[in-house]
Amino acid sequence: MSLSPALIFDLDGTLADTAPDLLGATNAVLAARERPRIDLTSLRHMVGHGARALIFQAMEASGAPVTEAEMPGLMEIFLDHYRRHIADDSLLFPGVAGTLAALDRDGARLGVLTNKPQALTDLLMPHLGIAPLFAAIYGAGRKPYTKPDPRIFQDVVADVLAGGKGPAVMIGDSVTDLSTARAAGAPCILVSFGYTPVPAADLGADAVLDDFAALPDALRDLKLL
Repeated sequence: MSLSPALIFDLDGTLADTAPDLLGATNAVLAARERPRIDLTSLRHMVGHGARALIFQAMEASGAPVTEAEMPGLMEIFLDHYRRHIADDSLLFPGVAGTLAALDRDGARLGVLTNKPQALTDLLMPHLGIAPLFAAIYGAGRKPYTKPDPRIFQDVVADVLAGGKGPAVMIGDSVTDLSTARAAGAPCILVSFGYTPVPAADLGADAVLDDFAALPDALRDLKLL
């Protein structure tokens, strides 16, 4: 029975700044419909609920809402562009690589839980250079439910701990991550530099980090390390 904590991380806006490449794919959709482009600041407030929600918000912000009949074609444009440019400008946030490596050496068990589609998550993670550190990587589509459904959190925790028992925490950047943790009865740590229309400090998480490297101290404060 393992007592090592399961540290479950969101991906976009928490581990990696993927906004530049998501912006390129989003603007490819808007260009195909002769809509004005959006900028990086606007996009950062739209990420976190999956590609469909991102396209919907971008189309609405650029003129008029998208119809359901249009969505499959727009998704195809988005996904085609994003697959071809998934890691052109996406980078880990400062302190991520070293902090995760240190936590891994100290016996923490790491997992990823993102609403990015599983196929795109699997495509991006090797480019970021941290995939081997994670015992499980869950994207949208791996299960029939996604964040904030607590079942997906429970699934990835069970996978990370290989069926054993131990404390678990959700580490993310948005209300989606917080809602997932609360629904699962788990603590939540948010980073302040991610993608959210409401500042992380205003969401009511158990801890908020301005610097990813402060994560081990926050985990110790919560008695998780």
